[in-house]
Amino acid sequence: MTRIKRGTVVKKRHKRLLKQTKGFWGQRKNVFTRAKETLMRAWAFAFKSRKLKKRDMRSLFVTRIKAACVSNDISYSKFIHGLKKENILLNRKMLSQLAIFEPNAFTQLTNQIKTPHS
Repeated sequence: MTRIKRGTVVKKRHKRLLKQTKGFWGQRKNVFTRAKETLMRAWAFAFKSRKLKKRDMRSLFVTRIKAACVSNDISYSKFIHGLKKENILLNRKMLSQLAIFEPNAFTQLTNQIKTPHS
């Protein structure tokens, strides 16, 4: 059986990985083993951050809604409870958008919650 030399395959794999480490510092961009370690770590952080982004955004929405609630003399928890009681199905992202871009509509929502129609 003839011998198979793998140099071209390895070279291609290494070049592909090193291309992804462009912009890294020192050996992390041009020494394969260092670059691979750093890239794997970068991918792990990127994966984790994609998950954390959702948490951070929800936290931002809650902060914005709370600020709007305070300016309308109602606590955040009472506001959310009132929405559920009145069967108003708006998520926190949409509520924060209302609070920022349509303050009058948000005020109407808070008034509707303050004076229940039961």
